[in-house]
Amino acid sequence: MKVFGIDFTSRPSRRKPITCAICELEGDVLTFIALETFATFAPFEDFLSTGGPWIAGLDFPFGQAQRFVETIGWPAPWPDYVRYAGSLGRTGFRSALDGYRAGRDLGDKEHRRRFDVLAGSISPQKLYGVPVGLMFFEGAQRLLSSGVSVPGLLPGDPSRVVFEAYPGIAARSLVGRFSYKNDQTRKQTTEHAKVRQAIHRALLETGRRIYDMDIVAPLALTDDPSGDRLDALLCAVQAAWAWRNLDACLEKTGQSSTEGWIADPALFKHF
Repeated sequence: MKVFGIDFTSRPSRRKPITCAICELEGDVLTFIALETFATFAPFEDFLSTGGPWIAGLDFPFGQAQRFVETIGWPAPWPDYVRYAGSLGRTGFRSALDGYRAGRDLGDKEHRRRFDVLAGSISPQKLYGVPVGLMFFEGAQRLLSSGVSVPGLLPGDPSRVVFEAYPGIAARSLVGRFSYKNDQTRKQTTEHAKVRQAIHRALLETGRRIYDMDIVAPLALTDDPSGDRLDALLCAVQAAWAWRNLDACLEKTGQSSTEGWIADPALFKHF
């Protein structure tokens, strides 16, 4: 089975492309094959439309918190509010989220999904710093239009199955809460490089215990100080785990959801 791991960005460019780790899953062994990058959304859209069978883990929030969707008055379920958010355009989407925050009390401006709380990830409404809200806006509508299957959210093409990944929780499970990357050159350190190498080593040494698979991947993936290549690999690992444990995941998360779920075994220990 072909497995892809995607480190996503809301504004791809040659300097900061969408990064794709191409892997192969044979039995209980996941092997890294190659890297591919997408400097614009067009090749990413082409990738999503590529015939299966394949599975992929994508690093962006697929959904919004149910409380936000209900309170702002967007239509549900997931396909309906994703389609509506896309119809606003990027500027209109930003304005809607800014307007929602402006009228609310401190601490009640941005909401997290159930799995965001479990993973320690930020709200998918966030537009500043790490703009995961814009990642949702750019990514979710492309999943919807591509016709892929998103378990729990969208019953699309069963030969093209996409999971929400979050490499940060994978890294923490492997080595603890240590910083391992930075997009700004002046903030990239040798300590970051050491942690990336430690993540790689732990993944290969303990992958079977944590993810029930053996993982084969080159150390060279840690040479990227932005961490995008290593993150793409971790997304592929999470997708492969979710695929191999899909029935159990859906049993615990429910067959349908407004919010979606994040694919990592550390999060399912809470159920």
